[in-house]
Amino acid sequence: MAVGDKYRAVHRRSLSDPEGFWAEQAGAIDWTRRWDKVVDRANPPFYRWFAGGELNTCHNALDRHVERGRAEQTALIYDSPVTGTKKSFTYCALRDDVAKLAGAIAAQGVVKGDRVIIYMPMIPEAVMAMLACARLGAVHSVVFGGFAANELATRIDDCAPKLVLTASCGIEPGRIVQYKPLLDQAIDLASHKIPRCLVLQRPQAAAAMVPGRDIDWTEAAAAASPHACVPVKATDPLYILYTSGTTGQPKGVVRDNGGYAVALAWSMQYLYGVDPGEIWWCASDVGWVVGHSYIVYGPLIHGATTVLYEGKPVGTPDAGAFWRVIAEHKAVALFTAPTAFRAIKKEDPDGKLLKHYDLSKFRTLFLAGERGDPPTIEWANKLLGVPVVDHWWQTETGWAICGNFVGLEAMPIKPGSCSVPSPGWHLDVLDEQGSPMKAGEVGSLAAKLPLPPGTFPTLWNADERFRQSYLADYPGYYKTGDAGFIDQDGYVSVMTRVDDVINVAGHRLSTGQIEEVLGSHNDVAECAVIGVADELKGQVPFGFLVLKAGVTRPPQDTVREVVQLVRDRIGPVAFFKTAIVVPRLPKTRSGKILRGTMQKIADGQPWKMPATIEDPVVLDEITGGLKTAGYASKG
Repeated sequence: MAVGDKYRAVHRRSLSDPEGFWAEQAGAIDWTRRWDKVVDRANPPFYRWFAGGELNTCHNALDRHVERGRAEQTALIYDSPVTGTKKSFTYCALRDDVAKLAGAIAAQGVVKGDRVIIYMPMIPEAVMAMLACARLGAVHSVVFGGFAANELATRIDDCAPKLVLTASCGIEPGRIVQYKPLLDQAIDLASHKIPRCLVLQRPQAAAAMVPGRDIDWTEAAAAASPHACVPVKATDPLYILYTSGTTGQPKGVVRDNGGYAVALAWSMQYLYGVDPGEIWWCASDVGWVVGHSYIVYGPLIHGATTVLYEGKPVGTPDAGAFWRVIAEHKAVALFTAPTAFRAIKKEDPDGKLLKHYDLSKFRTLFLAGERGDPPTIEWANKLLGVPVVDHWWQTETGWAICGNFVGLEAMPIKPGSCSVPSPGWHLDVLDEQGSPMKAGEVGSLAAKLPLPPGTFPTLWNADERFRQSYLADYPGYYKTGDAGFIDQDGYVSVMTRVDDVINVAGHRLSTGQIEEVLGSHNDVAECAVIGVADELKGQVPFGFLVLKAGVTRPPQDTVREVVQLVRDRIGPVAFFKTAIVVPRLPKTRSGKILRGTMQKIADGQPWKMPATIEDPVVLDEITGGLKTAGYASKG
């Protein structure tokens, strides 16, 4: 067999016989009632997986492992450098804590189908809250802890929760973020009134309680009776997760129970190559889709041990933080965002801190969230000496669209490519008229319907918006909103968002392609490219450079050299002539660079502070740099 034959056979079967393929994978899950149809095609484009089936996702994540010999295996490791705390929970202990919390939630009148908002930091109780909702058949909606009050209010109004689970505060390096005042303000702003809040008092900051509404979490859980798992339909929602909408109204991505459990179990084994009982670390946040899938549900459904990390890649205490966690807990794989590795590379470009740690158990690094630029992937690969797998994800998809399936068959890695499609994904590159493009041509990446299990069946209470946002532009396809190309070998490269393709005098250029060149310069730790308005060309690319620690030569030398690099590698057609050096890039808390906001500032257009921004001060630095360069004049 040639390399890739095993993967190709699996992928081909998933497309030619989806019913047979996914029915086999569903054998990894416990069902209280077997499905009537693997995929229900009665109401396209609203396809449903495992229709008629019943199960409980919490049972699959905890109880079944306790019953079948994993009771004393560690399920969850909590590692918090910001509080100096480490704690482990066995499957049995976690099951017992979750059952008690489920009892406390049920005591507030929450039943199957009710919504519960979880507004929590990265602590074990956040994981317990998600699993306790799943245990009851309640639909959780996790909102990133510390999210702005007005954004939280819009989510309260959209999903109309019966209860909020929160903690008194979150802890960032050097500061405490008080959650309760933000929640109180959000409740005041929201039209939907929440009858009860369960509040966990953290020792770092106590929260003021509202009599008659706020209930002490610890006391309620201690007094509660353990609650059994409630079977739900496979097609019932497990959670709603909000993603930013272009109208300002957030979109509530719905995730079902059955298809999601099946997809996660398959991916833990065959994409991530992790065996039950092994230690797995996903350095995301439970507020993001990656945290839902691969801090909480995926590893626990699979019977692995999951690491929950309350800290940063740098600064808690240094750029060796990730190496410490991997070495200490003997993690076999790490899943994080490329931005985390760019931060480590900036602080410790030679990887000197790695020498202090034993990473002999570590096998694979997985990156997703932003495009994995080749310079960062090559740096990580050289430093760690393990495969670095860039894979492609979206909130809507719930798990990877593309990846390198190391548990099935490790295939050659092409830096800059997210490798090959997951089972059930039939991808095409389409032009603006919706016609397929040739291999190597950049266009809109789209997937033929139906999407595989684990992906979103619709938006919460917004079927028509689901149709218009994702399905209307290319009939029969899901529009990913990402631009890229598929090469002759079937490898997919995601270059940028479709909105970030810039038009320079009629030439369509990917900002990701230019960023790849800038990032290859030895001085550059991180970079971003946007298209700025130009009277003559329509748009021209503009670069932002963050330099590595220890670079002492004049910044203008680096700028001059990267301009020449782009000219040499892409050509004069790119018309890349301007870049500025900035101390850091503006990002969301999930690590995405706010290119759209930067573009509006540069063009002097009105813009508003994004709710998801990690540090608003960065935009002042960007604005100052742009004004010095002669942009942002109308801002």
